[in-house]
This record gives sequence, structure tokens and C-alpha cells, in this order.
Amino acid sequence: MTGFADRAQAAPCCSPAADTARAIPDALPVTTTGAHRVAQRPLAGGRFEMGDAHSEGVATDGETPCHAVTVAAFAMDETTVRTSDFAAFVDDTGYRTTAERAGSSAVFHALVDPASVDVLGAAPAAPWWWEVRGADWRHPFGPGPDLRTDLADHPVVHVSHDDALAYCRWASRALPTEAQWEYAARGGLEGTRFAWGDDRTTPSGAELCHIYDPARWGSAFPAHPGSRIAVAPTLPGDALPPNGFGLRQMSGNVWEWCSDRFDPRWYRRSPTADPSGPDRGATRVLRGGSYLCDDSYCRRYRVAARSHTTPASSAGNIGFRTVSST
Repeated sequence: MTGFADRAQAAPCCSPAADTARAIPDALPVTTTGAHRVAQRPLAGGRFEMGDAHSEGVATDGETPCHAVTVAAFAMDETTVRTSDFAAFVDDTGYRTTAERAGSSAVFHALVDPASVDVLGAAPAAPWWWEVRGADWRHPFGPGPDLRTDLADHPVVHVSHDDALAYCRWASRALPTEAQWEYAARGGLEGTRFAWGDDRTTPSGAELCHIYDPARWGSAFPAHPGSRIAVAPTLPGDALPPNGFGLRQMSGNVWEWCSDRFDPRWYRRSPTADPSGPDRGATRVLRGGSYLCDDSYCRRYRVAARSHTTPASSAGNIGFRTVSST
């Protein structure tokens, strides 16, 4: 067993799906509440055009047609939930993540030293993802030192949709709907490719999001095991400038879980007021792209880009942020 489900498609999803046949012990129920420590920004809500206005998406991702959506006022985390925030939740509840209970999680192969960890297999449709025994939110690259202090201000990763919901129950928060997420990511802009406009960099060449850098990894995406880097692939959540709503890193760094189930045809029939996704579906929506997004592959760091994977899946480039009502 590799630990992955094979979901072949054009430009396979940027994060792998866990093998649904693997047995994972149930998590203990979260019965206490705690303090959510991530600052939130109040958003007025309103009408916006949701979807890909530039026809640049992968067809099977269902980013079209563009359609008018209205969302009510809400508040959203300024950054993704950080490792230190998740640690406070775990310390208070004793919660064990899906990856910890399963005993493994997905790590990008250029972050793995196969001589020092147990690689259980590679994702069939995206072989640059290796299932590593002992990889989890404390040990994002596999067994070794507990890095929750070193990566305290980085996004927590190796968290499944189920884990994100458990955190939300404790913090009295919720995952954003896909419509809330895109409204927030656009920062008040209409029809642009990115959360800040249409150009990937500032006029001076400064990067505005944290995506794949061939110079950093030593080769073009998806790199290769020989181009392994020995530093954290993520950036701290507040490392780059915010968008027009004061929200940071809505593009790149890590994928973010949304509450919606995924359906590539959903935009054809979605309600116009506060849509919350289809009633059925085996996978959950991911938004925002990650440090592995590359223009040569899929450009899923665009603000309209969609991805998805199963609720029990976890990987080194998946995190989350939360919302609350105002």
C-alpha cells in the first residue's frame, strides 16, 4: 500500500489524496474550547464576480463560468493558523492529527532524505509526493526533532480537513466557504489573476507570493531527489505584504482548506447568495496554492484557482485559516 489514491487528471492536483482504504484510528472528540490567537480582519461582504475570467485554469478544476456571488459580512484570519496556534490547541485537548494516527503523511520528495526516513511509496498521479512514515505537524519532513518551536510562526501543515474542523470546534471558529475565501482573497479587486492584481511581481521585481523557485530548489518543477533543500519550504505567515483587505499570503505558501465539497460543475448551478457548496462529494475544496506552484505546471496560485482532496488527506503544503461571523 502506497498511502495514496490514484487521481490521474491533466496537471494532477498539487496535493495528493490519501488512500481511503488505510485504517486510521478515530480521533478523541474535542470537548473543550480555547482562545483563537490569530488576529482577524472584519470584511463587509458584498457582491463580486467569482471564477476564472482569463480561461487559464485546468478544465477539470471547474473554475468557470464566472458568476456573480454575494456574501454576507464576516471576519477572516489575517494569516493561516500557525504552528504555535495549533500547538496551543493540541496542548489543551490532547488531540492527535490524522497523520499522527495514521503514522504517515505526504512530503515533497526534494525535502526527503530517503537514507534517513522510511518512504512508504509515491503518489501514482503525482510521484513527487512521497508518503513518509512519521511525518506530521511536529515533524514535517519525517522523524527527527520536534520543529514546532523552530516553525512556530509558519503555517501549520500536515493537517487534514478533519483536523482543521477539530481546531475550529475548539476555537469557536469555522472554515471559510469557497465563496468567502475568494471574496477575501480578491481584496476588493475584480477580475484580476492574483490577490494584488495581474502582475506576479512589483515593478521593482519583488515577489508578492511564495511559490516554486527553480533557483532555490536547484531544478525546474517538480525538482528531483538530488535537488534536496535543507531549509523550511514555507514562509512565516506574515512575511509578505497583505492584500487590500489586510489578509496575508492568500496566494502561495500553503493550500487552505475550505468547508465546501468539490464538484467541477458546481459553478453552473451555484446559488448566488452565500453559497456553501454542493450537498454531496467525496473531496473538499482547497484554495490559494502553495510553495510548490509553478507557472510551468498549473498556476493554481491564481485567485480563482481551485483544487481538492479527500478530508483525511494531509501533506506538507496544506494548512488552513478560519472565519467567524461579525
